[in-house]
Amino acid sequence: MKIKQQLIPALTGALLFTSFYTTPSFAAHDHTAGEVGPQASKHAPTMVMADHTHKQGESMFSYRFMSMEMQGNRLGSSSISLDEIATTVPNRLAGTAMQPPTLRVVPTEMTMDMHMFGAMYAPTGKLTMMAMVDYLKKEMDLVTFQGMMGSTRLGKSTTKSEGFGDTKVSAMYSLHDSDRHKLHVNIGISLPTGSISKKDFVLTPMGQRSELRLPYGMQMGSGTYDLLPGITYQHYQGKWNYGAQYMATIRTGENSEDYTLGNEHKMAAWVSYAWRHNLSTSVRLAYSDVANINGSDPTITAPVQTADPDNYGKKRLDLYAGVNWTNQAGHRLALEIGAPVYQHLDGPQLETDWTLTVGYQYAF
Repeated sequence: MKIKQQLIPALTGALLFTSFYTTPSFAAHDHTAGEVGPQASKHAPTMVMADHTHKQGESMFSYRFMSMEMQGNRLGSSSISLDEIATTVPNRLAGTAMQPPTLRVVPTEMTMDMHMFGAMYAPTGKLTMMAMVDYLKKEMDLVTFQGMMGSTRLGKSTTKSEGFGDTKVSAMYSLHDSDRHKLHVNIGISLPTGSISKKDFVLTPMGQRSELRLPYGMQMGSGTYDLLPGITYQHYQGKWNYGAQYMATIRTGENSEDYTLGNEHKMAAWVSYAWRHNLSTSVRLAYSDVANINGSDPTITAPVQTADPDNYGKKRLDLYAGVNWTNQAGHRLALEIGAPVYQHLDGPQLETDWTLTVGYQYAF
């Protein structure tokens, strides 16, 4: 945690220092002849995926690192304590063999680090193709309560999982492209390359450390082919850039473990201002609506909230601040950090505290 707290000002300082000691210029893919507007503000904040199309024959490679921390539990829009969860929240498997009436294993904190690798290519001036794959590392701390009931804490455990996630392949088709206004639609599919069968050891209420199938949120992928529709609009006015995007993840069918993750709908709006040709800062609001899981994996049976498919729905509004820096050789560095201003969780669920993303892109 301390390392990440030190990383934020260090990266921001590096971006600011580099921008003031680099000659401002324009990359080929976002410069219009005779244009006097700033280059950096041509880019949306780094966590806005598929924000722009390219000119015919242009390519781009990207890498992003995202780190997210979740701590403390929430039921609806209110906080709920560990003891309350262990003594009052029903276990969905209560009544079956060796299952307690309430939840006895409760998450306290979760961190997720994601490495995102992407590539884009424009075969025509109207169409840009994109592919992206993620590598994820997840870690969750839990408290186990002793026996079938009561508030006696038996001990703590940590579960971990890592691996490649689902692979996303998509196309962006430009509907309008002028000096001031750009509009394109996103059409894509997510391929089920991420594992949905990860296991780790958990401290059970009986005092044993057993290897169990990890809950849905600790898995790497969806296990289904998912549709990725969306639309993106940007408006440029001098040193200002205004943008909005809607993106969805629509699940199709049921995976091999008899469940389907919930559909996701995400909307974002942002504004950025260019302080120099090669440096801009941004503010972004992002709203997400995620549905609960349909069906269930019969091998996910621990008395923990994350094993309940009805504890995954959420509505969240996040506020982000970002920095973009670019240079004449087609390189871009960016940083964005944000935190929720509102979250309503079908739960109990761990609440999100903050998200940090650092990105690099190279266009040619």
